[in-house]
Amino acid sequence: MVLKYRYQPMKAVYLLGGALWLLCRIPFWIIRNLLPAWRPHRRWSFGRAFAVELTEAAIALMFETSIPSSETIESLAARADANGFVWVDPFPEDLIVADIKRMAEVNMVEPARTGGCWYGAKNSDGSVGFKAAPGEKVFYMMHGKHCIQRVFFVVLMPFWVVGGGFIMGNSAPSYPPAAIVAQGLLEHVKHVPRLFASEYRIAAGPPLPIINPFPAAMLDVLAGYHYLIHQLNFAPENIIVVGDSAGGVLGYQLVRYCTQYSSVLPSGVLPVPGALLMLSPSADSAFHVVPGSSMVINKRSDYVQYMYSALNSMRPLLGHLPGTELDQPWLSPGSPKVADNDKCLEGIFKSFSRTMIVAGEAEMGRDPMRLLRGRMDQEMGDDHVYYLEVEDAPHNFLGLQGGSLWEPERTFALEEIARWVDSL
Repeated sequence: MVLKYRYQPMKAVYLLGGALWLLCRIPFWIIRNLLPAWRPHRRWSFGRAFAVELTEAAIALMFETSIPSSETIESLAARADANGFVWVDPFPEDLIVADIKRMAEVNMVEPARTGGCWYGAKNSDGSVGFKAAPGEKVFYMMHGKHCIQRVFFVVLMPFWVVGGGFIMGNSAPSYPPAAIVAQGLLEHVKHVPRLFASEYRIAAGPPLPIINPFPAAMLDVLAGYHYLIHQLNFAPENIIVVGDSAGGVLGYQLVRYCTQYSSVLPSGVLPVPGALLMLSPSADSAFHVVPGSSMVINKRSDYVQYMYSALNSMRPLLGHLPGTELDQPWLSPGSPKVADNDKCLEGIFKSFSRTMIVAGEAEMGRDPMRLLRGRMDQEMGDDHVYYLEVEDAPHNFLGLQGGSLWEPERTFALEEIARWVDSL
């Protein structure tokens, strides 16, 4: 059970005890990672191996006590001049159709006013959110909702503890995981001058009250896409949808909605975007542990083990939906519990945007991403799907702080992304 020590005074007692236990384990981690042969990967530096150990332990400590609160959208709006925030109108209710409408009704989810933060080029007057220039390309990013906690250990060296899911975080430049990905893309992809990072509603579920279950977040990112096309006049073929971690699933959901319901929606209202870039997407929302899979063999080389085993990142998505929905393609396009020839997968990727998937070879969630790539290849052809698996890289390594700890993998992946975008 997660959050079982969320109430005082047990929360304080558990955090104090956990912090002391964490400090006691540091000598063991030092010894265990002293020699390259003892580390999860021989090519890893001592600093990287130690950082992953510390991060995993800190995430486990957090998930037993409380989820850090995220900055509200109203707070982001109050500092719009500093963070490039703009408001986005709710997704039109008459455009919610078919399965998504059914699930929204079950979970009592309605469209809501949302927003996002602009990165990159500004107008001559310093403003953001200005209309597209002819032929201008733009990144539309769904960041993974991460948690950040600063952890200090004996040498007072700061690390950012990063986890994933739909349960915390925001799109602002002051939020490191989102900013690192956004700035890395704009730095390496020279001919895409701007990036819009979408805000979306954060989910919560048992043992907490149910808030913002599926498809709340999806409706918010659809609203952002509608804003780019119909308010800023970006041509859909010039929009590159980007999602990291849980945001990768949202990017897939956006593109799937545009393709699958094109015959139901009014013509031209939600055209298919030009491309989809998924960075360590959470392709299996149920986090199935299959013997011999990456969920087992990569436990030591990734920092998300406790988060996956706790299932607290994705369970809130269900709301009042049955648990079987976690294995269905809307939430888990790479679920190992669904056969590749299952009828529920039929036609999903026909007419899909050109796609690039960036995965870490050392990720626990690597195998579901491979499964997703295979399913896309079957319907799209491998010339429309570029799968890049970066050796020795953990989950969402493009969004991790720590500078050289995640090099050269991070720069290599960004350069490959730039080459792929140039080919579109």
